[in-house]
Amino acid sequence: MNQEEINQKIKEINTEDMIWIVYIGIIFLSFVSNHFERKYYLNNDINSREKYQKILIFIFSVLLIVYIYFLKGSIDSIKKLKETDSKKKKEMVYLSFIASLLIAISGVIFLYIAIIDDNLDVELAFN
Repeated sequence: MNQEEINQKIKEINTEDMIWIVYIGIIFLSFVSNHFERKYYLNNDINSREKYQKILIFIFSVLLIVYIYFLKGSIDSIKKLKETDSKKKKEMVYLSFIASLLIAISGVIFLYIAIIDDNLDVELAFN
């Protein structure tokens, strides 16, 4: 690896550190949303259900942004592949892309469910 590639990797690691902080916030918000969900089920409190839904929509919107960031990184990795790269490296880069694509798709689906599920028919959780 040359110095430019090392600097790029360090930049990516720093960004990932920020994403871990975002995940900690998501986990905290998940606890808060569970409080409102519990309050809704115990007291049939419509206000709590609405707060729960708004928090879920926010959580899955943020997660979708993170998932798209990783998907973009996977696409960039594919674009950076060289003819001389090993077969194993190419395979790993394409597998990473497929995994990132599927995670992004799941993010879209979870966000869609969070938006349209007014009756809380589906239990959604940050996975």
